[in-house]
Amino acid sequence: MENKKEEFKPYISADKNLPELTATSIILGIILAIVFGAANAYLGLRVGLTISASIPAAVISMGICRGLLRRDNILENNMVQTIGSAGESLAAGAIFTMPALFMWAKEGAMDVPTVSTIAIIAMLGGTLGVLFMIPLRNALIVEEHGTLPYPEGTACSEVLLAGEEGGASAKGVFTGLGIAAVYKFLADGLKLFPSEIAYDFKNYKGAGCGMDVLPSLVGVGYICGPKISAYMFGGGIMAWFVLMPLIFVFGSSLPDAVYPASMTIAELGTTGIWSSYIRYIGAGAVACGGMISLIKSFPMIIRAFRKSMVSLKNKQTVYTRTTKDLPMTFVLILSVVIILLLWLIPAVPVSLLGAILIVIFGFFFVTVSARMVGIVGSSNNPVSGMTIATLLITTIVLKVTGNIGTGGMITAISIGSVICIAAAIAGDVSQDLKTGYIVGATPWKQQAGEILGVLASAVAIGFVMYLLDAGYGFGSQELPAPQAGMMKMIVEGVMSGNLPWSLVFVGVFIALIAEMFGIPVLPFAVGMYLPIFSTSGIMVGGVIRLIVDKKKEDAEKKKAKTNRGILFASGMIAGEGLVGVLLAVFAFAGIDIGLPAGLNQIGSIVFFAALIALFVMAINRKPGKTSKSEA
Repeated sequence: MENKKEEFKPYISADKNLPELTATSIILGIILAIVFGAANAYLGLRVGLTISASIPAAVISMGICRGLLRRDNILENNMVQTIGSAGESLAAGAIFTMPALFMWAKEGAMDVPTVSTIAIIAMLGGTLGVLFMIPLRNALIVEEHGTLPYPEGTACSEVLLAGEEGGASAKGVFTGLGIAAVYKFLADGLKLFPSEIAYDFKNYKGAGCGMDVLPSLVGVGYICGPKISAYMFGGGIMAWFVLMPLIFVFGSSLPDAVYPASMTIAELGTTGIWSSYIRYIGAGAVACGGMISLIKSFPMIIRAFRKSMVSLKNKQTVYTRTTKDLPMTFVLILSVVIILLLWLIPAVPVSLLGAILIVIFGFFFVTVSARMVGIVGSSNNPVSGMTIATLLITTIVLKVTGNIGTGGMITAISIGSVICIAAAIAGDVSQDLKTGYIVGATPWKQQAGEILGVLASAVAIGFVMYLLDAGYGFGSQELPAPQAGMMKMIVEGVMSGNLPWSLVFVGVFIALIAEMFGIPVLPFAVGMYLPIFSTSGIMVGGVIRLIVDKKKEDAEKKKAKTNRGILFASGMIAGEGLVGVLLAVFAFAGIDIGLPAGLNQIGSIVFFAALIALFVMAINRKPGKTSKSEA
């Protein structure tokens, strides 16, 4: 077995040196990290999900480097996607937790976090995730090359190796980006047509339906596929067609408001019932789903941690270009410096106890995350479950040691943020190192690139989150921030015990029933937590993917269509996300560019139908022949 592993030969051999950390790869990688970080921040705050940026970043890199700059270097392209994908995973970790601080600021419990506070927490957490992953590279990527597939990393290497199609594929990403950007600007910028269509049933009080007719939701549905989209939509149906009508039937005749609402149920309407009651039920379901995924993964977690620790003892003595990591002395010193900074920097509300908890939970969950994504992929990595577990234990420890009230809650969320970001980054780093191992990249250069991507993305994410909150408001209908809202509820519930626990437990038991019936709990629970306007839009994308998957045709043609759709969908998500951030800037500056009169909901349906038609055309287009000179 050992001999078999030693026989693996990367695409670029160890004795061949190609430029990797070039000015081109750093600048282009940082731009893509910021772009996909901003887009994923917007997307995650809207629907509670993010997308992997590795393949779109690799495709865009090849399109620009080969098509515009006439640079043909697979290792340089790999470095671009390595740096570029850091923005997406850092954004995922940040938006799952830190918006809770903004929500508390709105409630008057604290000051609004500054851009520098957000950036510092993201920077330290992301760098810690990269550093903790470095000693695990040889154990997970090299020694278990034939055992751990790392699906996204392997897929990204296939895209890089099939680089002849880079220019044509990049065109699909940019086309989707441009179309979605124009669409979003017309809908929510100029307000030419409403981006949301809604209908309340008159003879089925409490029930309602509708859709956010937006490109990003269609893109998410297509990328997630029909099953996940259907589970999310099913959660929405449960909330809006079962639970809400029941609440109205039994509560509409009550003369007084029922906690936590401040108005009577008869006065609330569908949106009011959802925000006052269903969100707590959904939060209970999501928290239960996260814990279930963590418990189910626990045997694998223990095996992963034990095996990784044992593998660390097998030290490599002979170094070549393709086996050299950043020096362990550098890793240890910088890790200690980061822990001290987390404790000593006044802007970061973490005590010495908190810093110790970060070391313990951080290294454990980074190890778990790095190994688990090798088996189940980054999309199925239970980061939210790990964060929930961290917050529960951390909040209890803080409460027992006297760190109570708002200060204790802020500390708990800050600790959770660092660990959530570190775990998310570790999953991305391990996928990138797998890609690099296959194509023959230099590990220490990739690790340095990851740190550069983290630093650039951390600065950008501070501005992006501040602008999005100022423009829309976290917890609003436009940006519900579902994951962060749930984390906030958990910390408040443990620390003060003033949550409507009956509603939370309703969600917990619905999640348990879903698990008994074999329904994936997390997507179903997220569907309950989100307004049905979001999940119905995602379902449209899932239906398009279902039609592509079910159509009887040649396997290669079907695969090509699926990939074209994924790249176009990635572009749509990025395009809408970027314009969403731009519109937040306008809102922050008090600039109103809306038209005095726009179209009604019929206009929304017409524009949305046109968007779907363009998406289907992009999927079905016949690829043009790419000349060798173009490649």
